[in-house]
Amino acid sequence: MNGDEQLLKGRVYGADHDDANPGPLPHRTYAALVGGPLDGLLLDIHGWRTEEVDDGVALSTELSRWPGGRALYDTRPGEPRTPGPGVSCRLYYSGDTP
Repeated sequence: MNGDEQLLKGRVYGADHDDANPGPLPHRTYAALVGGPLDGLLLDIHGWRTEEVDDGVALSTELSRWPGGRALYDTRPGEPRTPGPGVSCRLYYSGDTP
């Protein structure tokens, strides 16, 4: 694991890098990002409908193939989800877009 990967592990996507506690909050719901440039980050999906999560996400990042581009993450059909707060599902890296 390189320094950038170690810095990102267990952090919430979009949290300020200077935040003293960039980790998850116990009352929120998260998706774990798996693979790609944002591997190990958590995405706050609290309040999202199931359909919104199923549609996947395009997340801005300087770490993608195109700096300032987006990393694409999608669900896998049939993968179980845990209801309630905490990590409820995983989103898997599927590519980058400018």
